[in-house]
Amino acid sequence: MPPRSPLPPPPPPVGMRSWPDRDALLRDRALVLGELVRMHIGPGRLAMLWLWTGLAALGWSFVGTALVTFEESYDVISAFMGLVCVVIGVGLLIPSAVFVVLGVRRDRAVRRLLVEWGGLDRDPVGDMPLRRPAAGLVWMLASYLLCAVGLYTCVIVPATARAGQETYGMVAFLMGLGLVAWLAGLIGVVKAFAHRRWVVRVLIGAPAEPLVQVDGGAGR
Repeated sequence: MPPRSPLPPPPPPVGMRSWPDRDALLRDRALVLGELVRMHIGPGRLAMLWLWTGLAALGWSFVGTALVTFEESYDVISAFMGLVCVVIGVGLLIPSAVFVVLGVRRDRAVRRLLVEWGGLDRDPVGDMPLRRPAAGLVWMLASYLLCAVGLYTCVIVPATARAGQETYGMVAFLMGLGLVAWLAGLIGVVKAFAHRRWVVRVLIGAPAEPLVQVDGGAGR
């Protein structure tokens, strides 16, 4: 996995802001916000979420296969194969879970920086590219699809399972896959809503107070 781009620093404290004029502040603000928006809802972030979701689903597939094997096992060889599947599945699940958690924490830091940098000033025309309505829609639709598939699997599979036809291991296997899809979709929905809320509250909301320090004085 390639190293992640470092997060931009927060804006300087009020007493240390020394942009020569408002245009300089807007240029720096646009540069940082563009990078932060890319880190938050860029296509690479969606691809990474789906990648780790697929890895988690693959890991649970091995674990689910082991559950079915243990339930139906009548010999040492089958039990051994089930144990091997558990080891492989856990080996895939742990890194995927770790990276998803790290990604969620990073998203929180990115959103905090978006609020801080976006609150420095307003630039209705210059901020138009930052709104990314198409990207937000893609995130929302893809995430809703995952949530729908996950919830359907988690609810319908156990509700329609019949004793003697579906084993407990198979039901747990399918429900685990559904849970993975639902959690990934939930993360995506939260990101899409968070971006839209940031656009409405920060980019379109009330103008910020004059914060630019010019030659030792505050001004626009």
